[in-house]
Amino acid sequence: MGRQKCQHRAKELLKSYASSPTEIFYLLTLTLLSLLLPLSFLLLARLSGAQYHLQSLITWYRSPNPLPYFLYLALHVNPAILYVLVSFVSVATLIRGLTGKITLFSDSSTSVDRPRLFTAWVLLCTFQVCVGLGIEGSIAAGLYDSDSSFGVERSLLSRVIFLMGLHETMQLWSRGVVKPVVDDTVFGGVDRKERWTERVIMAASLGGLWWWRLREDVETLVVMAEAKKEHWMEVGMADFVGWWLYYLTVTIGMVRVVKALMWMASLCLRGTSPSEIAPVESRDNDDKV
Repeated sequence: MGRQKCQHRAKELLKSYASSPTEIFYLLTLTLLSLLLPLSFLLLARLSGAQYHLQSLITWYRSPNPLPYFLYLALHVNPAILYVLVSFVSVATLIRGLTGKITLFSDSSTSVDRPRLFTAWVLLCTFQVCVGLGIEGSIAAGLYDSDSSFGVERSLLSRVIFLMGLHETMQLWSRGVVKPVVDDTVFGGVDRKERWTERVIMAASLGGLWWWRLREDVETLVVMAEAKKEHWMEVGMADFVGWWLYYLTVTIGMVRVVKALMWMASLCLRGTSPSEIAPVESRDNDDKV
């Protein structure tokens, strides 16, 4: 009986998306804007690798011709802003994972918090401009045509934990920043409850981006400082922040793993079936976002 009820609800939900162009536009917009965060990691890794290669070529410093404007903007301006923004979201995600709630990113189910909505608009627009200009400048300079790997690969376990931490950070970014802006734009500020289709599509999109480029390119952030030390090159603040940002995301993934193990242990100690406690955990997670 319960299985048939779930299937009926799933069919109704899919039917509502298929029959409403507004719902489809909402889902696509929410997914694409949520991908700005993992794209920021990819862009920072590519720009970090490009800076390394430019520093290793002495001819760039002896050349009287300045760098193209887009390339200069992508290599010097965007990384600084993106490092600050991504670090802010990542630290907020870690705090939420440890404490359970953050006031700035908490959703208001009764009324629209205009200052929080304005902050979300500023963060989202800044992210979009920085990622857009960075990708435009890096493509114009041909940074995506070259191999940015340094011959160092992390273990499979490290990659999986990083992906879990990135997914957790992307969820906070989507629920706390992207969703309020999209809800206010598409539905006039109506607070919409998150649906399972949104979670599945965003997770699948992150998985596709991860398998396409991110799983290998993002490791540039953590090996950059080691590579510069081996070649007697100066290690800058951006290299340290990239290294710190990578392991911060790994820490977020480890917190998620520990919480999952504690939840499973509580099931075993209480002798409660997962079907009885799962709805309670789901409601608690929704209240904490």
